[in-house]
Formats: sequence, C-alpha cells, structure tokens
Amino acid sequence: MYQTIVSSAAPITLLGGAPLANDTLSVAFKWAKTIVCADGGAEHALRAQLKPVAVIGDMDSITYAARQAFSDVLHLIKEQDSTDFDKALRHIVAPLILGGGFSGARLDHELGSITVLVRHPDKRCILIGNETITLLCPPQITLDLPIGSVVSLYPMADAGCGSSGLCWPTAGLRFAPDSRVGTLNKVTGLVTLWPDSPKMLLILPRDALDITVGALLKEDARWPIRPR
Repeated sequence: MYQTIVSSAAPITLLGGAPLANDTLSVAFKWAKTIVCADGGAEHALRAQLKPVAVIGDMDSITYAARQAFSDVLHLIKEQDSTDFDKALRHIVAPLILGGGFSGARLDHELGSITVLVRHPDKRCILIGNETITLLCPPQITLDLPIGSVVSLYPMADAGCGSSGLCWPTAGLRFAPDSRVGTLNKVTGLVTLWPDSPKMLLILPRDALDITVGALLKEDARWPIRPR
C-alpha cells in the first residue's frame, strides 16, 4: 500500500505536464474543483492562477516559478522507475480522478499514461483528450450514449468483455493487443459493458465525458488493488 498524500470525498482534477486539451479545465472543474498536479503540470495551475492541494513527482520538470509559488504543497518522490502520472495517481484517494495533460502530445508519453491506468486498476481515472476520453473499463458500467456514438474497447492484455447496446456484440470474444481489438463499435441502445479483467481500455468521444462521469459516480463497481 502506498502512503496517501491527497484524500478527497469528491472527484479530483489531476494536471500533467503535456499540453492540455481544449477546455480541459472548465469541463473537469464542473465535476472536480480540487486540483493536484503531477510535477510539470504545476505550470498549468500557475498560468490559470489556481492553487493545487499538492504537487507530486520527482520535480525534474516543474519550473522555478511554479516551485516557488507552490513550495508549501510540494511532495518529492525521488525514484525514477515510474512516471510522474504514476507517482501522483498512486498517492491519491478519491472516488474519481479527471486527468488533463497526459494525452494528445507525444505518442510514447500517451502510451505511458494509459499503461499507468492498467497498473492501478483500483484508481478510477478518466484521461481527457481533444477528441476522446480514455479510462480503464470498470467491472460494469452502463452508459446512456447517443445512438450511433462510437465506443472503442482496446485490450492491454488477454481479456473478454460482455456487452449490450452495441452494433457488434462482444460477448464470448477474446481480445488481445496482438489479435482482436474492439475499436469503432457503435451504439444501438443503452450500453452496458462488463469486462472479465482489469485490462480493457474504454475510449469514448470527448462529448461523452459528462455521461461517463455520471455513470462512474452512480455505479461503485471497481477493481481491487493490484498486488504489488
């Protein structure tokens, strides 16, 4: 178990150092007004004149100005075996985390971020991009999405995922990154998904954020902490 740095009964906005997708702060703050920054993400808070409750990371990316402004909430984690997103996420306890500044920049950076989602399945986190949102699909989720909306399932390892409300049913199929993936499925009705392991990414259009947040806060089904 990791030591808790930030504990909140309400959702949290977590900012990373990559460029923020359009309107990330405004759409995230609708649900999560408490701010935590992962290292260089503190620059976004500084520019927006926002005060984070914590800045977590190895502090190799934070600017001098942000370091001075937030000196009272810096939490240094020296190890270099994980990303700053990993360092921040594992030390936060909250019902939901909305992440900005972790996707849409360098591909390797984004791949690293989605790997962290799988590494910490007990942390419910949505990464906000310009066109899509990405999360680790919980044990069950029901989404009232517009008919025709795109729903993509991307496996990070061997996984199955039952479903209803999709044009192409997924029940009984096995997915893996080197064989079958479930991208670009379409909504035909009320969508329910129930993966059999914490290895399935759910990728939805950006405008599905409010629906997804509402569904996650309504349904408390979650994966257990992954053994360390």
